[in-house]
Amino acid sequence: RLLRDYVIEHKYRIALALVAMAIVAATTAGFTQLIKPVVNDIFGEKRADLLYPVALTTIAVFTLRGFAAYGQAVLMSSVGHRVVAKIQQQLFDSLIGADLAFFHHNAPGALVARFINDVNLLRHTTSNTLTAIGKDSLTAVALIAVMFYEDWLLALLTCVVLPLAIIPSVRVGRSMRKVSGKNQIQVGRLTTLLDEAFQGIRHVKSYVMEGYESKRAQDAIDEVFALNMKQARVSNVLHPITEALGGFAIAAVILYGGNEVIAGNREPGSLFAFIFALLLAYEPLKRLSKLNTILQNGLAAAQRVFEVLDREPEIRDAAGAAELAIAGGRVRFEQVHFSYDGAKAALHGVDLEAPAGKTVALVGPSGAGKSTILNLIPRFYDPEAGQVSIDGQDVRNVTLDSLRRAIALVSQEILLFDDTVRANIAYGRPGASAEEIEKAAQMAGAHGFIKDLTNGYETQVGPRGSNPSGGQRQRVAI
Repeated sequence: RLLRDYVIEHKYRIALALVAMAIVAATTAGFTQLIKPVVNDIFGEKRADLLYPVALTTIAVFTLRGFAAYGQAVLMSSVGHRVVAKIQQQLFDSLIGADLAFFHHNAPGALVARFINDVNLLRHTTSNTLTAIGKDSLTAVALIAVMFYEDWLLALLTCVVLPLAIIPSVRVGRSMRKVSGKNQIQVGRLTTLLDEAFQGIRHVKSYVMEGYESKRAQDAIDEVFALNMKQARVSNVLHPITEALGGFAIAAVILYGGNEVIAGNREPGSLFAFIFALLLAYEPLKRLSKLNTILQNGLAAAQRVFEVLDREPEIRDAAGAAELAIAGGRVRFEQVHFSYDGAKAALHGVDLEAPAGKTVALVGPSGAGKSTILNLIPRFYDPEAGQVSIDGQDVRNVTLDSLRRAIALVSQEILLFDDTVRANIAYGRPGASAEEIEKAAQMAGAHGFIKDLTNGYETQVGPRGSNPSGGQRQRVAI
């Protein structure tokens, strides 16, 4: 799905990157052939006339390789970052359109972790996987071709060890996916803890709970550290295997090839070219052996991201929903039943009417259902039974946009966005004129103190509206 929906649209960039990767592979393989004249002719035959041609050719080969490597790196980074940008935008759109109940069951920190950490893991997986499939595979194939060109029997002997590294990589990949999933969950919990501690810093300091919060953070950080270390051990467990197999392969080449050179059956330059090709092929082959581990790591992140992307909101426009027509603004509840968890009733058979043009206060103890009643009017939730109507129109039969644009909300928990005073007043009505904004401020008793601010209506209110006083925040919200 990641390939189909996000990667394939960048096929032309990937094709150009593959051309650059092919140049890198060809120049890497070509360099091994420069070893033969150095060993056989310059060192063996003492031919000084070949020094400058070989040196200049070497410079040209490495320069071309450098530009090609730069091109493929930039192109693949572009693909990776574009994939991340598209997923993050879709993820944000999915989250911002989710039901209020979804946010009550998912901590903000955990959602931020999916938005940042999981998506970046997908970028890492996309870029590294395509690079491994492209550059590493092409380079390895080109160098193995050189090895077979120099000595097919010795190359065949060397290639016998390659399948031995694939078998353990499959098992490591499965373990990596499990560890990666647990790690991202714990990172989400740590992000939630930090979010709560910093947002509630006044309470933390008021109750002298710095030490307690520090201990909570330490426990969460230790959990992340332990999972990171387990992830490091699992992802690098193949190193001893690949290094040992590489040692066996090189030792076999030295023993067999050395005897051939001593017996006069092979030129030293040919053996050196073979060994160079083998050594240069070792690194891309080693990265390819870890490809499954990288893929499993990315698949764990993809699963968490797509869980959110595939989630459909339950609160949505009904088929044929009409625009809300406000005649006066009468709100009526008729035999409304509602429960948050499906077990304990928050509202049971509620009948209520708020006449148009009147101020109505709901009074009752905590848990009596006052907030629940207010949540049902703009359809943050839908009742399990009964009907909520405005001017005789069932709120479930009108569009959400028209319903919510007809309602102003000032919560007991005042929240201002990190923007200007003007932008916060106009929130919900982006096209409001300067005159309308100032008139609203005057009606809320906020115009006076806003004029005294350093930049007036263009003053930044700070994170969560931290710069104005509590009373000023309330008036801006009103």
